[in-house]
Order: sequence, then C-alpha cells, then structure tokens
Amino acid sequence: MPEFDFDEEIDRRAVPALKMHKLVLGADGMDLFPGGVADMDFRVAPAITDAIAKRAAHGIFGYEAVPDGLIPAMTGWYATRHGWQIDPAQILRSPNVLNSLAMAVNLFSDPGDGIIVQPPVFFDFADIIAENGRRMVENPLILRDGHYKMDFDGLETLAADPDTRMIFLCNPHNPVGRVWSREELTRLGAICRAHGVLVVSDEIHADITLPGHRYTPFATLSEEDAQNSVICLSPAKSFNIAACCSAFTIVPDPERRATFQAENSRLTVNKNNAFASVAMEAAWREGGPWLDAVLDYIAGNLALVRQRLAEIPQVHLIAPEGTFLLWLDFRKLGLAPDDLTAFLRQKAGWAITRGIAFGPAGAGFGRLNIACPRRRLDAALDSLAQAVKAL
Repeated sequence: MPEFDFDEEIDRRAVPALKMHKLVLGADGMDLFPGGVADMDFRVAPAITDAIAKRAAHGIFGYEAVPDGLIPAMTGWYATRHGWQIDPAQILRSPNVLNSLAMAVNLFSDPGDGIIVQPPVFFDFADIIAENGRRMVENPLILRDGHYKMDFDGLETLAADPDTRMIFLCNPHNPVGRVWSREELTRLGAICRAHGVLVVSDEIHADITLPGHRYTPFATLSEEDAQNSVICLSPAKSFNIAACCSAFTIVPDPERRATFQAENSRLTVNKNNAFASVAMEAAWREGGPWLDAVLDYIAGNLALVRQRLAEIPQVHLIAPEGTFLLWLDFRKLGLAPDDLTAFLRQKAGWAITRGIAFGPAGAGFGRLNIACPRRRLDAALDSLAQAVKAL
C-alpha cells in the first residue's frame, strides 16, 4: 500500500475551512480542538490534486459538459467496491446531497405530509423537513446495551398513517455509526412498500465502514425496493472533497426520474463545475489505495479512543461500525446539554457537535470527528481526561 502522511499537521485556517471558522467555533473558540464539522484533516489523494492542477493549467474555464469518463468512473467504483450495478440512465446530477433530499421532499410529498426520521439523526433532516412545510415524524432508534437498533414496530405504526409519505434513511447512520445490515434494511423496505412510504436514502458515508462491517446499498435489496427509493450519493466524505464536488441522485422508477429531471431543468440545476468533475473522476478511478489507507488510519484512531476512554469511565463510546464520527455518551457526568457544552469547551477545550442538535434523544451525547492527526486526537483526549478528573 502506498504511503500517505496522515500525521501531517496542515493549517486549515490558511483557507476559510468551516470547522476552524468562527461561524462554527465562535469568536471565543478559535483555539479549541475542532472535532465537530464532518470532514477530514487529511490531504486528499495525490491523484485528485494532480487532476485539478492539470485542469487549472488548461487556463480556460468556460461552460463544460459532463466529462465522458465521470459516470463510468462512478459506476465502476460502486460495482467494484460495493457490488452495485448502477444503471447510468438512472443517475441524475445535483449540487449536493441536501439539495437532492429537499427536491425529493417537494416532488414526492405535499405540504403538511409526514416525513419519518430515525433520531438521533443528522440535524439537516429536520431543517429540510421544516423549511419545506412538511411534518417530521420521529421513529427513534432504540439504544440497548450500548447498541442502537431500529424500532420496527414503531415504524410500522407510523408508516400506516396515510399522511406519512416518506422516510429519510441515513445509511450508514450519522451520528450513531450504525452500518445497517441487509436484514434490517430489508425489513424497513418491506414496511415502507406495504404502506406506500417512499425511501429517500442519504448514503454519503457509504465508503467509510470499519472492519467487520459492510455497507449495503438500499437499491440492491430487490427490484421492488429499488423502485421505491431515491438514493443520494456523493464522494464528498469518502475523499474529503466536500468543497470541490457535487452529488448524484439515483432514481430507479422512470416516472419519478422524469419528474426529478424536469425539476432539475426548471431550477436550472444543470451547470457543471470543471474542478468538481475532474476531482470526482480522479477519486473514483485512482483514489482506492488512499481511501484504504484512510480507513486503516481511522481504525487506529478509534483504537486510541477506546484505550483512552477505558481510563475515563464517565464517558462511554457507542461502538461504531462506520463513518469517522464517534457518538460519545457523557450522561454519567450528570450535566444538562448547555452545561455539557460549556464543560467541554471551557474545561476540556473541545468543540464537538452537541448531541442535542440531533434531537432530544441526543441529550447528554456528543459527536466527535476522529479523522485528524493522531497526535492532535491524543492531546485532546488528555485534556478531556484532566477535565473529567477535575470535575
């Protein structure tokens, strides 16, 4: 495996990186450990920077079509990596995954309709639902013995309501780190098909799975499940190119696809970014060794967190199966959400994502991004241990 230096410390304040910006950290938090925003502190694969540099050297950045190699690179990646044979005719472009989610809500539900979510879950789901005049219908995950499971009985009851039209699935799940099994997804799919609930699946973390766990694309469960789905994909998380890529919406059902394509046209969501195109194609064609190395490094960081938290019994790690985001249980500290945030910032020097941001089920928890140099993570864990001891 090629050598990549993930221990390299790169000053992300040299550019307006969101996770280091006062918009996220606050004016008083610029020196905190930035463990919140879900991107990596790793230099991207050399193939990506080379592709961008080559494209920049051309010197002309007028309107462009989709490069001939981009879609084959994408379909080849998913076929080789995940056994998913995506029909190119089913692929639509979009600016980002959130755009795809919002468009699906508007196209395939009506104002006032219920959209099921499974909290604690990615907070933008709630924003998209509210901002588009729909109702969020909660099917909370069940935390039992340190492991999250779906509440299928509750899902069945909610799906049976004729005013519930859609579910936002997070596969793999952000923030609890579950990589849903084929059996779990099959059961969810059967419930949704039985009650006419469309599955809109955010699969942006698809490639980030930990040893012993395998991502199952929802659309591969069965042809019936595929036809009852809209799948949202992007290489943003896998290759750390969130600021330099776009997204793809897989819509297997022909009628829904035509509707989605017409809305893309109506909103003129049809321009291509030259640098995003070459970055994504290079990532999918040549980025595999880099991603494998990243996954190994993240596994090493996870091992470090396990080791260090064994010395801090008041903080419990919910064992992750995927993503580079850890869901930490701070409830033994006995702090209310605002007090927990203040403690982590002021005493531990941590700026992580508040658990309460993912819904009431997240109270007492926090989401920690471990895709950073190990030395920095180790220092942050030192600070946490000292703060908890003092508390």
